[in-house]
Amino acid sequence: MLAKTPPLGWNSWNTFAENITEDLLMETADAMISSGLKDAGYEYVVIDDCWSLRQRGADGRLIADPEKFPHGMKYLADYIHSKGLKFGMYSCAGTRTCAGYPSSFEYELVDAQTFAGFGVDFLKYDFCNKPRHADGPLLYHRMSLALKASGREILFSACNWGSDHVETWIRSTGAHMYRSTGDIFDNFQSMSDIARSRIDKLAYSAPGCFDDIDMLVCGMRNKGNVAAGGMRDEEYLFHFALWCVMQSPLMIGCDIRDMDAATKATLLNKELLRINQDVEARPAFPFNCGRRDHPEREFLGFKHLADNEFLLFGFNFNDKARDCFVEFYDIGLPAGCALRLRDIMTGAEVPAAKDYMRLQLPAHGFQIYRGKLITL
Repeated sequence: MLAKTPPLGWNSWNTFAENITEDLLMETADAMISSGLKDAGYEYVVIDDCWSLRQRGADGRLIADPEKFPHGMKYLADYIHSKGLKFGMYSCAGTRTCAGYPSSFEYELVDAQTFAGFGVDFLKYDFCNKPRHADGPLLYHRMSLALKASGREILFSACNWGSDHVETWIRSTGAHMYRSTGDIFDNFQSMSDIARSRIDKLAYSAPGCFDDIDMLVCGMRNKGNVAAGGMRDEEYLFHFALWCVMQSPLMIGCDIRDMDAATKATLLNKELLRINQDVEARPAFPFNCGRRDHPEREFLGFKHLADNEFLLFGFNFNDKARDCFVEFYDIGLPAGCALRLRDIMTGAEVPAAKDYMRLQLPAHGFQIYRGKLITL
């Protein structure tokens, strides 16, 4: 089964938009190896929009832009595969892609065959320029059928931005992940708004079909296509940790050929990746801070993990520090039970906690504890 855990990789859109080339993709594949990203589990190298010519060929097939990709897509796919990585591409359920290139509406079968012939392992399928009376769920079901008929195993990444209550039907189409939000931009407000919009819908995400809350902006430093002010290192770490806890696919958006040390440390954080790739992939049980003033400004939760372990965590979206008290009754713990916990960011062991626990959350900061239930 594809997507037993959230897919990990890199996508060209956030930094490069239409400025994509064969050399860029090959250099990115090389950087996936040299940076240690592949060894950490990142495996997909994905081209987003703007890769084709503006018109289909005489045979009705999509044609890679020969100026951007002079050797063609099969050559590029073979190179990426030679590195032990997987190759991803982009199309759209509408008549044109979001950038106005030919799209797959009414061409699903021939395009799926084309992608399979290229050696594609991953398809991001967008939602721009859909005819008003065309049924969105049916179009995703149709492309999923086409991919399965192509003869090649291709991970299907549905990207309809949360339209039509996507979480309620997308699993039935055969998709492996689904974009449930609008586009992310490189600032704390955009990132936090996107995450908070999905907290009450986490239970729909599970192995085989994960809620994709958009690509990472970690390390973008207010550069590239989605530049919007940027974030501090601590905020990029907050962003990455939150995506990991929410079990989102992790698709890097920065230029990994030129990562600084802080960005590399964030993207390779073993403890956070271990949470994201937990085989049970269970959603968190959220609860509030016990205050009535803006409870949505924090995300507190308790999460079941494999091997009878648990997470207790808090994320603070506020511009000021917050003290939050977690009453253990509110997460289901009866009297006589306690938690033995470890702060995953510092490694510090916490004395057995019972009845309640205090979380001291810095502004735009978080705490995550991992541990087990014990009896006293």
